[in-house]
Amino acid sequence: MRYRVRTPDGELDYLSFREVELAYIQGLVGPDDEVREEGQTLWRKASTIPLLARARPPDKGLMARGQLFAVVGAVLMGIWALMLIMSESWSRRGLGIVLALATSALLTRVTYKAFKRPGGTR
Repeated sequence: MRYRVRTPDGELDYLSFREVELAYIQGLVGPDDEVREEGQTLWRKASTIPLLARARPPDKGLMARGQLFAVVGAVLMGIWALMLIMSESWSRRGLGIVLALATSALLTRVTYKAFKRPGGTR
């Protein structure tokens, strides 16, 4: 079923509701934009459609950079872990190995969150 979205800039056609939902998540369709299903005469605000209202738009500001901070932190932790592993003290090497495992866990979490991000491949 096709959908038509009316924005202040004009109207757009979408082939499915999933495309409208992805456009809403990406910010291309706003909560105040109007949506109409093909064959219908009633325009509805996007924010009044339950599936769109539950869809989460991307974070803005500092929260959107959470992945960036996690990756930079993981790189710094990895460098620190390598420096400790290369040292001559066995206790420092042990600490370096623990830090390397923590870096691995952090990068696994970052990868998982990036994979689950809306609009990406699932």
